[in-house]
Amino acid sequence: MTKLLTETHGAVSLIRVNDPATRNALTMEMIDGLCEALTREETRARAIVLAGRPEAFCAGANLGGPGGGIKPGETDLGGSVARHLNPLVRKARDLAVPLICAVQGCAAGFGVSLALLGDLIVTGESAYFAVAFGKIGLVPDGGAPWLLTKAVGRARAMEMMLLGDKVTAPQALAWGLVNRVVADEQVEAEALAMATRLAGGSGNALRLTRQAAWAACGSTLDEELALEIENQRAAGLHPDFAEGVAAFLQKRAAKFG
Repeated sequence: MTKLLTETHGAVSLIRVNDPATRNALTMEMIDGLCEALTREETRARAIVLAGRPEAFCAGANLGGPGGGIKPGETDLGGSVARHLNPLVRKARDLAVPLICAVQGCAAGFGVSLALLGDLIVTGESAYFAVAFGKIGLVPDGGAPWLLTKAVGRARAMEMMLLGDKVTAPQALAWGLVNRVVADEQVEAEALAMATRLAGGSGNALRLTRQAAWAACGSTLDEELALEIENQRAAGLHPDFAEGVAAFLQKRAAKFG
């Protein structure tokens, strides 16, 4: 069975984690494969949707199943994080196109980080998030402490990481962890609709906007203002700006290249 699938929906690429036997738990090989898929699809598509299966978006890292390769007390997990998880996190952050995560079922462990790397996050009504590393004697990785604290604040991030309780989709929406909660069977359709809408926009402007938003999470206001100068300079010189203004003046839909 192919554990990573790619589908094309017009100008949108959908990358699917497909390992039902492990509830989409990721081996290091699969994590590397995801990084390669994102690198490939950002050159082909104008937006990317990352999805799992109805029962699970991603149950985290594969700790003991076939191909997991993790041996407590022997495996250098810090090395695994450095060589595999961190490059995927940085790849998702630095994508040239918007990334939408479609979350069904469970998102646990590293799966939570993977979901939070989406610029937009759509979840099903029965989806849930669980950061339960402490229950197996590990610490959150994949940027989870940073991503969670930025998304929901220190107090709620601490609750999720220290207690490890499930956070349901409605609770995640109320906390600001996700963007939309829809019926389970509508998750991918909603994510694809959002991605298609983004794919029709200015790719250059969207790239610069997401770059600025990610940078703002770790910069001072002055640093953000300086970045805005450079981004607006680049956007103003790009053909998309000329087309956007022309379309506005002519009262028509813009046709971005």
